[in-house]
Amino acid sequence: MLLEALKNNEVQDIFLKESEQINRSITLKTENQLQPVVNSHNEWDPLEEVIVGRIDEMLIPEWSVCIESTMPEIGWDLYKEKGGTLFPEEMLYKAKEELDNFANILAGNGLTVVRPDSIQQNRPFSTPDWHAQGSLYSAMPRDGLIVFGDEIIEAPMCWRNRYYEAFPFRTLLKDYFNRGAKWTAAPKPELSDSLYVKDYQTPQSIEEMRYGITEFEPVFDAADFARCGRDIFAQQSNVTNEFGIEWLRRHLGSDYNVHVLEVNDTHPMHIDATFCPMAPGKVLVNPERIKHLPAMFKNWEILVAPEPTIDISNSFTMCSNWIVANTLMLNEKQVFVEAEDMNMVRALESWGFEPIPVSLLNLNRLGGGFHCCTLDVRRKGTLEAYF
Repeated sequence: MLLEALKNNEVQDIFLKESEQINRSITLKTENQLQPVVNSHNEWDPLEEVIVGRIDEMLIPEWSVCIESTMPEIGWDLYKEKGGTLFPEEMLYKAKEELDNFANILAGNGLTVVRPDSIQQNRPFSTPDWHAQGSLYSAMPRDGLIVFGDEIIEAPMCWRNRYYEAFPFRTLLKDYFNRGAKWTAAPKPELSDSLYVKDYQTPQSIEEMRYGITEFEPVFDAADFARCGRDIFAQQSNVTNEFGIEWLRRHLGSDYNVHVLEVNDTHPMHIDATFCPMAPGKVLVNPERIKHLPAMFKNWEILVAPEPTIDISNSFTMCSNWIVANTLMLNEKQVFVEAEDMNMVRALESWGFEPIPVSLLNLNRLGGGFHCCTLDVRRKGTLEAYF
């Protein structure tokens, strides 16, 4: 009888252990199913999945008020003479190499890294109102896409040659949607002549600020918004109008507060080299463009970016040397930063961060840095209020 009881106990133990393993397996499976495939609320939670842009081809932008109001004057002759033609391959090679290397570094840090489809950029397209020789590129997903929680939004961009820029990312967007994410496209703009200011002239000072676009319809680039949980910070610019900011405010609804910052920039385009939230209570600012922040930042540490030491200016430069302030947070401590600008590296160290130096100088010349060429699809965190 004793032997039989012991055997029965052994059988029970085995049964209980197997049941526990099955329950653990079901629990893990359920947790994985509940884990949102798209989840990003701010610029600093631990990064888990990221889209990195791609450079296969790039079309030189055609001259327009969009170029005059945003691009450094050193490149204007190039746009006027060769706009609508492909950038020479030798001009793109080093930038492509840098971007691919950065994607590998991100993957080496344990992230899931995905890339857009390769497409031919020099395919002409048109609407009843206008014609374009082709698309710009697929290098900067941050410009045309933005994530709020489990939703990805396609921005209504105002450059005509960026009209279809989201299309190379559509394979990824469909996959995220099929796995449970929300996918929204803002109203597709007409981009008729009514959107652009006729006889635009670059303002000489912020006191006489004027923009190259009107309020004809809602337009914005996603890179004109910075996310701090329930508070979103925007700038009006030559690619983002008040109408576009208001559309996003109403779309997001009462879960978010959208604030418009006062920015001192005579050719504004994208906020992510001007105002860069880096951790709860810490924000990096460009001292030339941000003179003061709203009172809500009184308890935050304001990190003033040091003067850049790099010089990326040449005949096809699409941004200023302040692109060194365009960083990407791996988490609250670790940050990707331009390796050639030791002023910024040392400043970040002094502020308690752990810089990860990587060089993207050739990519910078094509209009973007670490933040621009990536889109953080999933970060480990939840929607919170930081103010």
